[in-house]
Amino acid sequence: MTSPLTSTSFRLVLVTTVLAFGGYALLLPVVPLWVARGGSGAFGAGTTTGVLMLVTVTTQLAVPWLLARIGHRWVLGIGALLLGAPAPLLALSPDLAPVLAVSVVRGVGFGLVTVAGSALVAELVPPAQLGRASARYGLAVGLPQFVLLSAGVAAAERLGFTVVFVVAGVLPLLGALIATIVRVPPRGERPETASAPRSGPPAWWPVLAMLVCAIAQGGLITFLPLAVPDAGTVVALALLGTAAGGLTGRLVAGELVDRRGWGGRLLRPGVLVAAVGMTVEVVVGSGPSVVVGAVVVGLGFGLVQNDALTALFAAAGPERYGSASAAWNIAYDAGTGAGAVGLGAVAEPFGYAAAFGTSAVLLGLVALGSHPPRST
Repeated sequence: MTSPLTSTSFRLVLVTTVLAFGGYALLLPVVPLWVARGGSGAFGAGTTTGVLMLVTVTTQLAVPWLLARIGHRWVLGIGALLLGAPAPLLALSPDLAPVLAVSVVRGVGFGLVTVAGSALVAELVPPAQLGRASARYGLAVGLPQFVLLSAGVAAAERLGFTVVFVVAGVLPLLGALIATIVRVPPRGERPETASAPRSGPPAWWPVLAMLVCAIAQGGLITFLPLAVPDAGTVVALALLGTAAGGLTGRLVAGELVDRRGWGGRLLRPGVLVAAVGMTVEVVVGSGPSVVVGAVVVGLGFGLVQNDALTALFAAAGPERYGSASAAWNIAYDAGTGAGAVGLGAVAEPFGYAAAFGTSAVLLGLVALGSHPPRST
């Protein structure tokens, strides 16, 4: 019998996710750079990411309702379409207003893609395999960022912004086509694997851990190209390292959750690891240490991402997987937007080291000040 982890539908979801997040990852550091060079400054650059994330989060609130009415694959496909189709329009102007208008439409698409994708993971596999399934989904999310977060900036410098905008539009459109052939079997037809009940942390703890880690990474990705403007190779390696650390953290967490039953136990260590990484960025802030700090931030956030998602699915149960997915994605994307806008507001008058330091302090306070109950 085919394992749910190797089923055709599960693989198609992963391919669609790679393509959709490819378009997202290409533009995440490029759009702020585009508007900054158009004269909008650090706050304007951060606002582009902030608006994208604000609309994303607002959309995510409605996605569980849409999943129940039009189905997972259609929500995923429509989201990929809206994420990709407007991207080439960014080439028309670097002025803040038109870029924000495009960001609004893309934010709606990204909100649909994120919640539908992670909810499909839970719908297609049994509970005992959710840790590994979430880790593989994490690879599909993280690999495009691993390759394209740094490649987008480099390609924009060498080939021009227009080329990057067009490619970032085509990738999600291909994903939209693939999403239409995903099949989600009725719940009664899905294979179930016996698993011992697991208690876990209350829902607020994984959401809070996701939120503060996303603030840190969102600020790092948005402002690192601006904070180290004359070190293109270092910045590219740092962005690559953040994605690599995230992939590693998610894979490790997936194995530990499924095979060791450590659901909920990796949240605090992950937040602490991310705090250490941001502290490195503040204390050193130049040279190879920038890369090291970025890798450590990614590693901590990767641990938190996978553990938080499986903990929320376990707490919600099969009937509320869509709501659990929405909560996880809202924390992720709201934190990314808050990191871009909030840390941008700090960076404008006080500098980028102060912005990164603010994030490090926030991570430390959450890790050391929260006391979730133990998992069993």
